[in-house]
Amino acid sequence: MEKEIKSILEDMSEVLNIQQMRKLQEVLIKRLEYNTDVEALGNLEYLSMFVAAKSIEGCSERTIAYYKSTIENMFQKVHIPVRQITTEVLREYLTNYQAENNCGRVTIDNIRRNLSSFFSWLEDEDYIIKSPIRRIHKVRTGTTVKETFSDENIEVLRDGCTEKRDLAIIDLLYSTGMRVGELVNLDIDDINFEERECIVYGKGNKERRVYFDARAKLHLQNYIASRNDSNSALFVSLDKPFERLKISGVEVRLRNLGKKLNIEKVHPHKFRRSMATKAIDKGMPIEQVQKLLGHQQIDTTMHYAMVNQNNVKISHRKYIA
Repeated sequence: MEKEIKSILEDMSEVLNIQQMRKLQEVLIKRLEYNTDVEALGNLEYLSMFVAAKSIEGCSERTIAYYKSTIENMFQKVHIPVRQITTEVLREYLTNYQAENNCGRVTIDNIRRNLSSFFSWLEDEDYIIKSPIRRIHKVRTGTTVKETFSDENIEVLRDGCTEKRDLAIIDLLYSTGMRVGELVNLDIDDINFEERECIVYGKGNKERRVYFDARAKLHLQNYIASRNDSNSALFVSLDKPFERLKISGVEVRLRNLGKKLNIEKVHPHKFRRSMATKAIDKGMPIEQVQKLLGHQQIDTTMHYAMVNQNNVKISHRKYIA
């Protein structure tokens, strides 16, 4: 290290004065000592620190697991120290991944976004000078209109429920637009039946108030009254030991209900999207829908809400024709 510093100082001696040379020497010593410490870290150690940082920021366990698996998969293919990974290496990795797994553009862009988060964190923490993925732009994906439940679909789902719990879940998801992760974390005491509202904790553990309708209130009360357990959770398993229902439990139950009733793609998120679309179609201001859904950016809300084409036609005749 001393030889490297001496060589650099000799090369710069003709263009720098004594004060500048001393400052350069000081900076070089600090930088080389720092780099020596950093080089000792392995790729998995960087990943471990990144995961810890995301956990402190309030990311959900699901999100952290997705980050971790994405980055670990990259390390298994790219056998290069993190600080030496280049843009070209990452481009090649993404291209090969798409070819080997025959996956779509959305999947590739999700991987790109996760890797971008990791390398941006490394840059922010001064482990690397510049994120190598910064020059790999967002993958262009087609904008597809995602399906929502029709009023008839909702009624068929309600009628098809054989358990009071499932009926309460459907109506709570549909009337509040809450995320399934928020649903399973609710306790009975969180529900304010008088005001027909409850507090949920969304992404980043951010608190917000959501509201449910009279139908959801009655089905929730009927379900709670029918229970014989002492669990504080709002929704529990149907069999002993009556444990708090998990996200996967809700997803599987709804998917099976949809298959039984011949309704395609029945999953929790579809209720959320359906609520947002219905609210906008009925004239609720987009800013209020954004508040209900807990979105930071209004663009995200617009992606959820599919504007009914018939309403566009009516509005055209009203305002333009």
